Amino acid sequence: MFCDRAIELVRELHRAPEGQLLAFNEDGLRQVLEEMKALYEQNQSDVNEAKSGGRSDLIPTIKFRHCSLLRNRRCIIAYLYDRLLRIRALRWEYGSVLPSILRFHMSAEEVEWFNHYKKSLATYMRSLGGEEGLDITQDMKPPKSLYIEVRCLKDYGEFEVDDGTSVLLKKNSQHFLPRWKCEPLIRQGVLEHVLW
Repeated sequence: MFCDRAIELVRELHRAPEGQLLAFNEDGLRQVLEEMKALYEQNQSDVNEAKSGGRSDLIPTIKFRHCSLLRNRRCIIAYLYDRLLRIRALRWEYGSVLPSILRFHMSAEEVEWFNHYKKSLATYMRSLGGEEGLDITQDMKPPKSLYIEVRCLKDYGEFEVDDGTSVLLKKNSQHFLPRWKCEPLIRQGVLEHVLW
C-alpha cells in the first residue's frame, strides 16, 4: 500500500522513549525512497501518455501518486528532523563525547552532523564571557549549592580542582567537589551525585 513504510518510520520514532535514540533505520528509509522512485517513474510515463494521447482519465491517478510522493517526503523529513533533534539533545546531556552505544545507533551522516554541531557550539561558547569563554552546557538546572557530594563509579585517576589541588577519583570513593566541575563527569557516568 502507498506510504505504509514511511508511516512506519514515523511510528517507530513515536514509540521510542523521549531522549532515547533508536538505531538508524537505513533499510526502511531505502524502501521508502525506492517506492518514491517507482511512483515518480509511473507518474512520468502517465504524464507523457496523457499529454501525447490526450488521456484525461489518467489525471486522478497522477494526482494520487503525486500526493503519495509528497506524503512520503514529509514522513522522511519528519523522521530525519526528529533524529537530529534527539542527537542535538544528546550533546547537551552527555557533552562532546557520546557513549559508543549511541554512536553505534547513528548513521555516518548523523555522526558528521553531530561533530559539526559540537564544533559550532564550542566556537559559540568560546566567543562568550571573555578569554576563557562560557560553558553554557553546565547547570542545565539552577544549582541549589555550589558544592555537591559525589561517589566515583569507576577509576578515573587524578582530577584537578580550580584551586590547584588534585583529587584521586577511585571507584567507590566519595568527594565534596564544585558542582560545575563534576557535571560533565556525572553525565559521562564516571561520578554519581549522592543525595541524602
